[in-house]
Amino acid sequence: MIAAVDGSEHSLRALEWARTAALRHGTGLLVAHVLPEATQLYAGRRSALHDPNEPEEYADPVGDRVRAILEASPERPAEIRYEALEGSVPAALRVISGEGSPRMLVMGSRGRGGFAALLLGSNSRAVATTASCPVVVVPHAGRDAAADPAGEAAGASAGKVVLGLHVTETPEDVLSFAFAEAAARGTTVQVVSAYAIPPGPANVLGGPFAVIPPEALADEGDSVPAEREMLRAQTRRLEAVRGRYPDVPVEQAAEPGNAAGRLVEASRSAALVVVGRHHPRVRSLLIGSVAHAVLQHAHGPVAVVPALTDEDAEL
Repeated sequence: MIAAVDGSEHSLRALEWARTAALRHGTGLLVAHVLPEATQLYAGRRSALHDPNEPEEYADPVGDRVRAILEASPERPAEIRYEALEGSVPAALRVISGEGSPRMLVMGSRGRGGFAALLLGSNSRAVATTASCPVVVVPHAGRDAAADPAGEAAGASAGKVVLGLHVTETPEDVLSFAFAEAAARGTTVQVVSAYAIPPGPANVLGGPFAVIPPEALADEGDSVPAEREMLRAQTRRLEAVRGRYPDVPVEQAAEPGNAAGRLVEASRSAALVVVGRHHPRVRSLLIGSVAHAVLQHAHGPVAVVPALTDEDAEL
């Protein structure tokens, strides 16, 4: 588990989220700090949390604050490492995300140098679209649905894992990530897909979208044919991953036109929203419009999961 920090409050919220996630998954925690350009000369001396007895030129205030926060935490992962990195933020985090197959990289929605009006900073966007492992972007306090950065106090840990699914394009690795997260949390996966709006009289849409358990799909009910067919296509696509996670409850939902708005709305109460992107080698197709919109406007944590296998890279 990697937590990217820069000393900003946004990144420290991400650190707390990563600490909790590392405990949940039983993994170690690597805290990565990309040093400001002016101090990168001494990066090689900072492979561990700062020793106050070292010369002042080696001081790392961010590392000191990270150590203080983790030491004050009620529970810590068994292994914690701190690395001070050189280079640009996207490049340095892209390199470290490809080392040792980390479960995920967690970072704030924007860092110390961002404009306050931006919901998603350029570094967060760049890392989410190029990292070699799943990236979780934790929103700043003004957008997070829960006051507690880890989501525990507001009950978000009992919330659902919401998966944005394109039935023909979403890589299988994305489904596996969502179900593994739900299994670790003991919660439900809610699957949301979009379907084409059929021609005909204008539909009046109001209220929350319908969530249908898989066993109800045998009943035609009142849904339009396009919605029903999308739900059945979801069921077919989910068959393999449900076989691997038979104890994870599943809810299915279909949204006419575009799923981004519903995913953003679901992020208000979800434990995590999961969207996919293509393999890092497919440079022209890294992230779609839905994933970008969810990253930009979500009220809770969003995981952007790349295709991690060659099979998925061909999708």
